[in-house]
Amino acid sequence: MQERQRGMLTRQSTERQSRIERMQQRVQQLQGQKPEGVRAQRAQQRLLQTENRRLQREQRMLQSDQARLQRMGPQPSAERSASAAAQAAARGRFSTQFRSNDAMQARAALTARENAWAPRHAWRRGHRAAFVAWLGPVFWPYAYSDIFSYTFWPYAYDPGYWAYAYDDFVDTVFWGADSPYSAYARYPEPGAAITGYQTRKHPTASRQTLRELCGAPGDGVTAWPIASIARAVQPTPEQRALLDELKAAAAKAADAFKDSCADYYGMTPPGRLRAMTTRISATLNAVRIVRPALEQFYNSLSDEQKARFNALGPNVGEGSQQPQQEANAQGERCGEPKSSLTQLPIDRIEAVIHPAGNQKEALDRLSQATKNAVERLQAACPDDVPLTPLGRLEAMEKRLDAMLQAAALVQPALDEFYATLSNEQKARFNTLQQVAGQ
Repeated sequence: MQERQRGMLTRQSTERQSRIERMQQRVQQLQGQKPEGVRAQRAQQRLLQTENRRLQREQRMLQSDQARLQRMGPQPSAERSASAAAQAAARGRFSTQFRSNDAMQARAALTARENAWAPRHAWRRGHRAAFVAWLGPVFWPYAYSDIFSYTFWPYAYDPGYWAYAYDDFVDTVFWGADSPYSAYARYPEPGAAITGYQTRKHPTASRQTLRELCGAPGDGVTAWPIASIARAVQPTPEQRALLDELKAAAAKAADAFKDSCADYYGMTPPGRLRAMTTRISATLNAVRIVRPALEQFYNSLSDEQKARFNALGPNVGEGSQQPQQEANAQGERCGEPKSSLTQLPIDRIEAVIHPAGNQKEALDRLSQATKNAVERLQAACPDDVPLTPLGRLEAMEKRLDAMLQAAALVQPALDEFYATLSNEQKARFNTLQQVAGQ
């Protein structure tokens, strides 16, 4: 009976995925139309809202079907293969060394991640902020807050923050979020034995939360610490004018995020990569807007003021590593092979999709593009953590640019390979984390 149910759900998911692709194309066509006249524009907006509601309903039903498949677990003949693949996923990734930290710290970071807390929400609870990959359909929901808060307050972030960001960036393309092969999955404590994968609830958000994140990322908990900077450095009138320019640049940078939020989930690997690229591009643009203003303000400070500026940040508990030590630990691992990020997903695609002919050739090109992309990320790993906010913002720009270059390397090869697949193969690729053990 369970096998019949599995077969029915698999067929149902395949059909539903085909409908979703057609509906996504319809939504994109409507978004690209520019009707003339107020009445025509309103009619188009109503039609677009209707299509989006239908699309979101279909996506929720697909997620429900996939969750039911996942609760059934792998087929008995596949359990050993799935376990071996999960073990392989633990090795050779950017975040590997950070699971050797003490258990309490790792659990706190995982708690912050699972609850998708904005940085200051985590800090107020005594946790170091962790990288949040997805919140609903939005990739890197706290990008504005993370980038600039990390610039000023690196002590308040989990030591593996950027390592997990790199891993998630690559994982999400192939596995989706919260799969048994992704960065945080299966590791409640560092060094813990890998046991049966327990599905974690995918972080969701209310419409109000998403509106705040997308429409006004500079408000509330994501605001720049302008007041804290002023209290620390006690600026002169001339410096105050430069600080006001920095505040204005921060507001302008927030505007760069308004059009980078997705309205619906990216259900396909190419769609997820485009959603990530849009957010990373917006974040890099924001950094480049703010950096000149920060540079002018920082260079106007005296040595004493700079020292006080450099010392900004909340105290989130004892025993945390110094940023320099964290960078050294990460730098030691960046050059090691990243097999779980490059070869493992290609192996699983071959096992699940069984490509042949031109599909196999396209997959080989995707494999090489993925390796090249990970090498770009490795090259952006810092040898040290700069001790000034300006230096850290420059490091952020380098890292974001590397992520954008990595995406540019993978996207054409991924699009090419995806286009060669049949509808059945696409459905299996779209849900690779559920069927990877087969």
